[in-house]
Amino acid sequence: QVQLVESGGGLVQAGGSLRLSCAASGRTFSNNAMAWFRQAPGKEREFVATITRSGLSTDYADSVKGRFTISRDNAKNTVYLQMNSLKPEDTAVYYCAARGSGSGSGSSIPQRYVDWGQGTQVTVSS
Repeated sequence: QVQLVESGGGLVQAGGSLRLSCAASGRTFSNNAMAWFRQAPGKEREFVATITRSGLSTDYADSVKGRFTISRDNAKNTVYLQMNSLKPEDTAVYYCAARGSGSGSGSSIPQRYVDWGQGTQVTVSS
């Protein structure tokens, strides 16, 4: 099991930026693909971005492509989400997720992730 703790959320004006961090502990962090998901009030959890265990390949939801960047530092057991040009519709609780040990490929399907953080709130005002 991997324990995941997100940080970096907050209130920002439209057009602003935030960087989310997700610190992992437990089994070997570098063995797992990671992802960010988000959930807005009254909506289902949706995929935001994913990164392979090596960090060499990433994928994004169309709604954030060109504005968000996912990255990881395996030496620090941390994955990041840099969010630029934020919009009010980006308002949500953002969750970090880890695939099972040895699952190095990223995925947009939440059921493929076995460990989840508690979430961090991002609010974008217009």
